[in-house]
Amino acid sequence: MKKIYDLSQDLNQEVFFWPYYPPFEVKYFKRKPEHGVNAQYIQTSNHIGTHLDAPRHFLTNGMTIDQIPLDWLYGPGVIVDLTSEMDDLAVYTPEMIEKRVEVKEGDILVLHTGWHRYAQFGKEANEERYIHLHPGAHPDMVDWLLKKKIKVWGVDAVSTDHPMDLPIGRFLGKGTFGQCDRVRAKAEAKFGKEGVEKLFPTEDYQLTHNKLFPHNCMHMENLGGEISDPELQNRRLMIGCFPWKFKDGEAAFARVVAFGS
Repeated sequence: MKKIYDLSQDLNQEVFFWPYYPPFEVKYFKRKPEHGVNAQYIQTSNHIGTHLDAPRHFLTNGMTIDQIPLDWLYGPGVIVDLTSEMDDLAVYTPEMIEKRVEVKEGDILVLHTGWHRYAQFGKEANEERYIHLHPGAHPDMVDWLLKKKIKVWGVDAVSTDHPMDLPIGRFLGKGTFGQCDRVRAKAEAKFGKEGVEKLFPTEDYQLTHNKLFPHNCMHMENLGGEISDPELQNRRLMIGCFPWKFKDGEAAFARVVAFGS
């Protein structure tokens, strides 16, 4: 029997949420001593914890969670260990991936950056580092993912996009707390001012969301769990992403698993 590895983060009311999105809220509305049963109520956005973004997230008539073919959500794929090249505000490239493992057409692709360790229940939990300074996709990732006919890919970070392609590095807290100014300063120290403009042009705002969803190339965010297990690194194996059957959903919580030998 194949060993099953959980690539999902834990989720409860303590988990970091996307800036300005509603947090995960949970409470009991029935308790066993009083009502004879324990029952909980939750209120949340979809974009917290391990989840799958469907194209509807950015496209008015895009594919929704319930419309995703099941054979896109389970199949052969790879887990790529990029941790040795990842630091604050790093970018990952197709070259980094291909020098570690063979990626075949239609694979489910999981990128292990190590950033899940800064998530709420990670070994080095740090919400500012997790949200403000995570690695993100190099512009070359877009054409490469489409060429490889990837339908589902994901990363152990809060977004597939780099902070400089997000509100985090562009306008988060502008005029108030100024988080974006601090992120930009770090990016310019890392890449140079011209380097930032070249790597993260205005037209690449929410790069992987805007340029991949029209092609039904969707992604998983906030992966984690056992993603660092040595048995999984730079290997081909079967991977499953199992969101709930959310009719018309633009995203959904998901349990992501890998099936080892």
